[in-house]
Amino acid sequence: MPARRMLTMRYLRRIMRLHHEGASAREIVRAVGLARSTVQDALKRAAAAKLSWPLPDDLTDEVLEARLFARFGGGATFGVRKRLEPDWGQLVRELRRPAVTMVILWDEYRQTCPDGYGYSRFCELLRAFQHRLSPVMRQHHVAGDKLFVDYSGKRLGICDPVTGEIRLAEIFVAVLGASNYTFAEVTWSQTLPDWIGSHIRLFRHIGGVPRLLVLDNLKSGVNKASFYDPEINRSYGRMTAHYDVGVLPTRPRKPRDKASVEAGVRFAQSYIIGRLRNQTFFSLDETNTAIAEVMTRMNTRPMRKLGVSRADLLESLDRPALRALPPTDYESAEWRLVPIPFI
Repeated sequence: MPARRMLTMRYLRRIMRLHHEGASAREIVRAVGLARSTVQDALKRAAAAKLSWPLPDDLTDEVLEARLFARFGGGATFGVRKRLEPDWGQLVRELRRPAVTMVILWDEYRQTCPDGYGYSRFCELLRAFQHRLSPVMRQHHVAGDKLFVDYSGKRLGICDPVTGEIRLAEIFVAVLGASNYTFAEVTWSQTLPDWIGSHIRLFRHIGGVPRLLVLDNLKSGVNKASFYDPEINRSYGRMTAHYDVGVLPTRPRKPRDKASVEAGVRFAQSYIIGRLRNQTFFSLDETNTAIAEVMTRMNTRPMRKLGVSRADLLESLDRPALRALPPTDYESAEWRLVPIPFI
């Protein structure tokens, strides 16, 4: 038991003795050197525990502590908040639903717990729980709103079955903002056909289209980076028009604009590269089959703080809010200038 708690038990014994001898609260405060509120709290605990002076000789500090602090003030345990608390993880998930605000969540909480926290304290505790989910600024994402896409800085080696030469493939990663559901696959390059092809397979995999695509300023997607008026690649723009999805390039050198996909990239590197490091692959299809199994394992694993998996959140949050896919997939096309010969 920590020294401070042992010291507290000695103070409590002295407070109870002085109170039994008829000392006033002011005299007890002056004698023990503690705050008046601390003295009053000790006496209330003793009365609630039906303890009186003199205490039994066999009452140890451990037993006395258990009697005084195990149950007090409406059944709350010592060191735990006395008011009934909601499931903060569930509230964080609900907050990601469209049109759900803290006012609505607090109102529902007070309906089930009329003696619960006031609005300001409720918001303070909820924000504190959100901050514990990540050590950096945590953005608020609405279900079905944003899908973050990027390439991992790491590449995966694929062996040529004839020559034995190792060719490095790029890892495409996409993360849904609300559910953090992660999709990944490998392609041979970051060129426009591979970039657009990954998007087509991504939309087919999640079964819908978000409102916005948030991407880094990759040349395959953005010709000219600009905070106010970015120039989107023509072929990529036609693909996004086909799926009726907006494009929001991140600001240069602003990694927090795409914090979700950055976290997804780290997961991809640890799950894909780390877990597949001892396997040898001979084709893109074989590699993507293995990656799909690894991603399924990651997405179905319950998240420690929220208690549910990314796949569960995809089904309950993002997928119902996604827009429907068009009847046909987009057919990729490349645009080039063809010189006209002079006659």
